[in-house]
Amino acid sequence: MLIAGVDEAGRGPLAGPVVAAAVIFRPDERLKGLRDSKLLTPQARGALAAKIRARAVAWSVGESAVDEIERLNIHRATLLAMKRAIESLGTRPEVVWIDGLHCPALDTPARAIVDGDRLVACIAAASILAKTARDAMLMALDREFPDYGFARHKGYATAEHLAALRRLGPCPAHRRHFARVAQPELDL
Repeated sequence: MLIAGVDEAGRGPLAGPVVAAAVIFRPDERLKGLRDSKLLTPQARGALAAKIRARAVAWSVGESAVDEIERLNIHRATLLAMKRAIESLGTRPEVVWIDGLHCPALDTPARAIVDGDRLVACIAAASILAKTARDAMLMALDREFPDYGFARHKGYATAEHLAALRRLGPCPAHRRHFARVAQPELDL
């Protein structure tokens, strides 16, 4: 059975897109070291991402930009990024397994799996591709807006990032409706 695993990266940050990835492996495929992207070093994620892209039956990445996050809200924008990733696969899966509680509206049967990125190999692979793709996007944002430190904190609400927001205000990459962006001085 061709199962597409799906996960996202970037729901919580204050800046940048939310990115989702979908991965289909052959049923007998085993990739050593595969686990939730949050449990891996950046170097290990990068090495595994290359192996995933080389060995997957199909893989794809979808995103929702900051303006979509602002217009739709982060939950709906995440589901849209997932739908885009699934629909961009070069091979149609028979079923889709998604990390979390919710599934986007799809023509393919889908199932949400809590902690799927820790339990299912193709979802763990999707978490790695989503995270590495988003990190690359934040590195590019860092070159465009170097005073915010995006290369270091990847848009998360670190002390460094909040200090930059207080000092400079938000840039076009920021999610202006998020409370920590609108009021970075508050201790939320």
